[in-house]
Amino acid sequence: MATLIVLASCGRETARPLLQGYIEGEYVRVAAPFAGTLQQLSVKRGDQVEALRPLFALESENETAARREAEARLRAAEARLSNLQSGKRAPEIETAAQELQQARAMRELASSNVARQQKLFASGFVSSAVLDDARAQFKREDAHVKELEAAVATAKMPARTDEIRAAEADARAAKEVVAQSEWKLAQRAVAAPAAGLVHDTYFVVGDWVPAGTPVASVLPPANVKVRFYVPETLLGGLKLGQAVTVNCDDCAAPFSATLQFIADRAEFTPPVLYSKENRAKLVFLVEARPAGADAAQLKPGQPVDVTVP
Repeated sequence: MATLIVLASCGRETARPLLQGYIEGEYVRVAAPFAGTLQQLSVKRGDQVEALRPLFALESENETAARREAEARLRAAEARLSNLQSGKRAPEIETAAQELQQARAMRELASSNVARQQKLFASGFVSSAVLDDARAQFKREDAHVKELEAAVATAKMPARTDEIRAAEADARAAKEVVAQSEWKLAQRAVAAPAAGLVHDTYFVVGDWVPAGTPVASVLPPANVKVRFYVPETLLGGLKLGQAVTVNCDDCAAPFSATLQFIADRAEFTPPVLYSKENRAKLVFLVEARPAGADAAQLKPGQPVDVTVP
């Protein structure tokens, strides 16, 4: 709770008014976005932690399995894409080439048979039906050769462009699924967002932690501020960015803080500050930030004296 005392000397205000205030902390309440059983709690109340130091971890068996599944699907998608881009394998192409070679030999045999039957037909030894049958056989063998030639050419080519594009899209989608699974797994182990003091922990190992519920709270030095109230008569002399001097009972020496907030509306003096002299006066809330080294030595709720220029 904030308090305010304007010291007077010989019935007059001093040139440098002394105001009473207190230290306030803006705690960072650290939570996981997913629910789970608390598996590890790496800090305790009162610990000083560095940024990115592990704070706690939830059970993650399901997320680990999901990541392995996503990685397997990605490998399968990439294999399909590679297969489409490279065409058929060398042994498959060789097999098709051998079949083509055999078909060409059969076509040559059929061609020779047609020539022989033509001579026999001209000499009257075979009928026209036998010659027609030989010619039909040659046409079948010739068509088979052309079919195998097309098959060999196709085997050496990659897949069609639209098939490759579809396979590339599948591979990209599989990569995104892997990224999602890795992010979800990473959210099961939570680190300190900034260096600071562990103010409190709210669960013990084995507890079920609902999604978004803080497990620990951390107070970074940058989130420590001085709060005090200024009477309207002194408000005009203050501006954001201005330095004030702060002192406390157990401070080794006064330290400086920078004004970062001045209320835009007045309020009555807090009840604890009521007196016959000032209970009807209006005051304005002011907040100042001390430097990091000084802030680390301060505790929320600690009373301080503020001197304004």
